[in-house]
Amino acid sequence: QVQLVESGGGLVQAGGSLRLSCAASGSIFRIDTMRWYRQAPGKQREWVAVITEAGTTVYVESVKGRFTIFRDNAKNTVYLQMNSLKPEDTAVYYCNIHTLGTNYWGQGTQVTVSS
Repeated sequence: QVQLVESGGGLVQAGGSLRLSCAASGSIFRIDTMRWYRQAPGKQREWVAVITEAGTTVYVESVKGRFTIFRDNAKNTVYLQMNSLKPEDTAVYYCNIHTLGTNYWGQGTQVTVSS
């Protein structure tokens, strides 16, 4: 079994920054892709960013140039550096990892951006 623990969410003013972390533990052999999603109130969960095992990154258009996803394979941890935050970035952020053919989800961390 694999457990994901997220941290780093909080309340920030528009234009500010936050860094989210997601640490995986348990029966981990190798993690393929690592992703961040978010879900705003009343909306469907939205994919935000992905990083492959090789380090290739892709972002949803709305966060390009502001968010950076990176990973520390030695720590089985994925991060999301969020800069120039906007009120529309307010959501619960979830990490997702794919390992040994299975997807695992974090519990979510709230990010609130005030105007």
